[in-house]
Amino acid sequence: MAPSSKYIWIEDELKDFSQGTVPFITAGLHYGISVFEGIRSYATARGSAIFRLEEHVDRLLDSAHVLGFRDLPFTRSQLIDAIHQTVAANGFPACYIRPLIYLDGGMNLVIDTGAPRLVIAVWEWKTFFGPEAKERGLRANIASFTRLHPNVSMTKAKISGNYVGSVMAKTESVRLGFDEAIMLDPGGYVAECTGENLFVVRKGTIYTVPKSSILEGITRDSLMVLARDLGYTVVEEPISRDQLYISDEVFVCGTAAEVIAIREIDFRTIGAGKAGPVARALQAAFDKLTSGAHPRSAEWLSYVPAFAASGKA
Repeated sequence: MAPSSKYIWIEDELKDFSQGTVPFITAGLHYGISVFEGIRSYATARGSAIFRLEEHVDRLLDSAHVLGFRDLPFTRSQLIDAIHQTVAANGFPACYIRPLIYLDGGMNLVIDTGAPRLVIAVWEWKTFFGPEAKERGLRANIASFTRLHPNVSMTKAKISGNYVGSVMAKTESVRLGFDEAIMLDPGGYVAECTGENLFVVRKGTIYTVPKSSILEGITRDSLMVLARDLGYTVVEEPISRDQLYISDEVFVCGTAAEVIAIREIDFRTIGAGKAGPVARALQAAFDKLTSGAHPRSAEWLSYVPAFAASGKA
């Protein structure tokens, strides 16, 4: 991954991408004691623009707080500036952005005995599921792995270790011939996919699950706003597995996936077996938004300023 990236941000400066290494003896690697964000920058007529950058940075800092980091060696504004510089230095019109704060040291399982380190990488990642998935939709199944109980690991934080279950669920699904896995919560209700939030359409109303057992996706929040802008009613309530089967549409969203329909779940065709009218309407609105041509683009896009090529080792 990231074969064309030139520079990476390490702690407080840009360095050559080849220097982006992590020490072996560190809790971030051994125990997943790190937090991260997935952010995207899009090509627009005004240049590269990062989608909801401030909200993603705030969630990263919230994740660090939830995990237990106390004193981070950078401020919110410095983090935003570092992301801008990393995108600008690599020169990608559009790219995926991965800031990560990991615990260096801390091998005795105590956060306070290690130190937080910041790394920011960017790379070109055009489509997560492939170009044909946007129209055709995905095939999914209900995973045999349950979404984390909120008192087992904090579900509101993007903690790296939390994703082990998602990796196992998706690997299982792909090996079975599906594209994605849908995870249920500890109570047996629908939670989310391995890296996406989920929506259901029934008789013109959009339903999504409550926030209690899911990561509160920023793309999820954006789609709820866009859907209401388009005149749809959006309801947050528990969704059972069988409600998925009899839905008119099911679609998912996330930073990497953007907006993708699910055409089949557990060998049952959903709706017309392809992206339905609601999913297509939201795909169009989201594409317009991220290209800078939507009325909400001004509030949700952060344009990347040009930086001098300094500080690169």
